[in-house]
Amino acid sequence: MVLEIEFILYVKNQQKSTDFYCKILDATPSLNVPGMTEFKLSENFKLGLMPEDGIAKIIAKNAPNPALGNGIPRCELYLKVDTIDAYFSRAIESGAKIIDAIAPSDWGDTVGYLSDLDGHVIAFASKTAI
Repeated sequence: MVLEIEFILYVKNQQKSTDFYCKILDATPSLNVPGMTEFKLSENFKLGLMPEDGIAKIIAKNAPNPALGNGIPRCELYLKVDTIDAYFSRAIESGAKIIDAIAPSDWGDTVGYLSDLDGHVIAFASKTAI
């Protein structure tokens, strides 16, 4: 059984990404030390930010350097929130780029897509009212 989940994004600049995620999540990191920032988003889920050069040192022998894919969408962080417009607006004000405006989806959520400073896709979603 999985007891806790931590999803780690590899970022070019840890401080800039930390500032960005503090603003868009309206949250303070639960950990912020050189080499790792963590945001506790729910009881058993954390979002981590790790510098690309730090992870490159760990995985260098058997995997490509993540910096080679910087700016290319490599994942999607899909966050269901209660005030989608507020999160979406904060993200834009913090430097996120709009990929797709907030709209109803085929799967029952209202969702808007953005990209963060490193090109990771962020989706803010909520259940569509029926």
